[in-house]
Amino acid sequence: MNKPTEAELEILSILWELKDASVRQVHERLAETKDTGYTTTLKIMQIMHAKGMLARDEESRTHVYRPLVKQGDTQKSLLKNLLSTAFGGSSKSLVMQALGQEKPSKEELDEIRAFLDNLENDNR
Repeated sequence: MNKPTEAELEILSILWELKDASVRQVHERLAETKDTGYTTTLKIMQIMHAKGMLARDEESRTHVYRPLVKQGDTQKSLLKNLLSTAFGGSSKSLVMQALGQEKPSKEELDEIRAFLDNLENDNR
């Protein structure tokens, strides 16, 4: 799988949430948080289609795009790369850094504890 660029990942995140969308819909979502032109969004999505990251329904006048790459697979691939390059393969260092960036809520900490308990039970 091609590693998505930052701009491609932003578009994928929107499409994973919406399931499918026109360029206009994606652009409007991007414009909420960044200053980008419609033609830039269109060009990136066309490139992503050419790379095999997006499918394009050309039935109607307005092309509708949907992701061809799965969110979980992409996250796993990016995390594996980040873990090996930035943290020397240490899961502990990655988790400690991630948890140190923002103070997790009690609910998040409870979910993390439950996840760790499950991991520990699976390894017995």
